[in-house]
Amino acid sequence: MVRGNRLFCVVLLAGVVLRVITMLGFRGVLWFNDSYDFLRIANDPFPHPLRPSGYGLFLWVLKPFHSLALVTALHHAAIVGMAVVGYRMLVRDFDVRRAWAAVAVAPVLLDAYQIELEQLLLSDTLFTVLALGAMLLLAKPGATGWQRAALVGALLGVASVTRTVGVPLFLIAVLYLLVRRTRWPVYVALAVTFVLPVGAYATWFQQENGRFAMTGVDGIFLWGRTAAFADCDSFKPPPDLARLCPHGPKNHRPSSSHQIWQEGSPTGWSNGEAFDAKTNADAQRFALWAIRNQPLDYARVVSYDFFVRTFSWHRSRYPTVGTEARYHFPTRPTAQKPELPVLGGGDRRTVVREYAHGTGRTHIVGPFAGVMRGYQEHVSVPGTVLGVVLLAGAAGIVWRRARARTALFWTTGVMLLAIPPVTVDFDYRYMLPALPFACFAAAMAWGRRIPSDRKAAPVEDVPDGKEPQPASAN
Repeated sequence: MVRGNRLFCVVLLAGVVLRVITMLGFRGVLWFNDSYDFLRIANDPFPHPLRPSGYGLFLWVLKPFHSLALVTALHHAAIVGMAVVGYRMLVRDFDVRRAWAAVAVAPVLLDAYQIELEQLLLSDTLFTVLALGAMLLLAKPGATGWQRAALVGALLGVASVTRTVGVPLFLIAVLYLLVRRTRWPVYVALAVTFVLPVGAYATWFQQENGRFAMTGVDGIFLWGRTAAFADCDSFKPPPDLARLCPHGPKNHRPSSSHQIWQEGSPTGWSNGEAFDAKTNADAQRFALWAIRNQPLDYARVVSYDFFVRTFSWHRSRYPTVGTEARYHFPTRPTAQKPELPVLGGGDRRTVVREYAHGTGRTHIVGPFAGVMRGYQEHVSVPGTVLGVVLLAGAAGIVWRRARARTALFWTTGVMLLAIPPVTVDFDYRYMLPALPFACFAAAMAWGRRIPSDRKAAPVEDVPDGKEPQPASAN
């Protein structure tokens, strides 16, 4: 067994060692601006107006331990566990050759930016595990019974209240079941268990914020997207929306997302305060007005972020120098600005102390920290490589008669990459949850074992409840 999986064992061991070095070199957690909001939710749970509270509730479960190091340890363990499960399913359930399966999980185990993201106090790691777990379970061969569909729906529902980008994944799951011509009880089970966490959260949000929704900033975020190109000189907005016109010439404006949060923004953003319902609604009206009047500019901005920024070989300092810097292992602890107020009450210092019973300061320890900084300079998956992997998956779907499950993973990866540029802005950390989906799709398309005369041929996808038939060698 070990000999047959030697390559995977080497990759797995390297992934574990790198994560141990990371935890030794960066004691505690690495901080992002959103981290303090999640801790504020964990201290006294409430539906946050700016972002879903799912990850904050996860931290709330762990609060009795008062350990930020425990959080990052669970992040790392969850990704390693996901890689092990993914490899096993690729080989045993999806009939992928061991070498291809090992290569497919290598990026998530070895990519330096992925490892750094796990050390950050952010929701992305939890979301990735939930989303990939749901799709692996959905794609598992055999009839999709209502019990399995119920678990898939629950995982996607929890993923959606962790990051709202999870909501469209439910539609992908439904389309997959339609292709499989699944019986109606499966759809019911999937829908019910998805709607339960999402509906419960939206109801909770309505009770606290007066709106049946996941957040109160969907209009604000779309305004940020259009702030990159909206031209109020050439196209006059309705008088009551003129105050939302972006500042400065459109070719010299900050990034879309930065325009939302910068000082003096037309959105009226202020640290520690939520956007009111009228501002969010007006921002959405302004964004839709801008898209209607400048559809080609909207398409240009979205296309540039998706095709150029996402798949470039080198990273740029986008959306801001400070934001992109948070995705690199630091040389010194990040300045926390402890006096800044946090939405929901308190400031950054008090929020961290209540949760961790300490300052939460990151302790950078050599030589371990230096090892990971050097590693990050040389080992990562460039955007161009991600693009090639996606093209390989697409080619497999077209020319290799790849199974429907290949399309399931490929479509999920593309969706996760496309939604941020379409709705708000590009950000490098949004690429990482899509990476395993793209790699798994390529492995399923091109890495399947070719049946020999002495072996039973693998089976193609068939409608649930029918007998499988041998596949061709394509």
